[in-house]
Amino acid sequence: MLLTGARLREVLLARWDWFDSERGMLLLPDSKTDEKSIYLGSAALSILNELPRIQGNPHIFPGAARNKDDEGKPRADLKKPWAAVTKAAGLPGLRIHDLRHTFASYGAGAYLGLHVIGTLLGHAQPQTTQRYAHLDSDPMHRAVNTIGATISAAMNSKPSNEVLPLKRTDVRG
Repeated sequence: MLLTGARLREVLLARWDWFDSERGMLLLPDSKTDEKSIYLGSAALSILNELPRIQGNPHIFPGAARNKDDEGKPRADLKKPWAAVTKAAGLPGLRIHDLRHTFASYGAGAYLGLHVIGTLLGHAQPQTTQRYAHLDSDPMHRAVNTIGATISAAMNSKPSNEVLPLKRTDVRG
């Protein structure tokens, strides 16, 4: 989720036959916003390629089969593993949905633009992605500081003692 910005339900319901490793995508036939492509970077692909496939279960994250009715079902939730992860990491109160927000925040901070971030998150409305717009201020400060430092250095540089002759040109108007 942290590497893709995917929603919890999208991850839990994901199936191996939706995974296109050649194109680096997870092609969801149905999501909160209808069909959706989840783009997979090299880090996400590496993790998926290492996951075992459970015979008789088409899901990437299979549920525990306690009886015949459970066979072939996806994992129902991540409450227990998430609690263990946040406790071990010393991050009490961190919600699993915060992974999606972190993904979007890093995108905004890297100048990727709200349209691209919204597409990656599967937002149907641009206004939904707009909540990350305030994060663009950090790159803007970096940009203005870079430009300002360059101009300031040029203004504060000492003039050279070398005199360069200018070619005389005849300008007639």
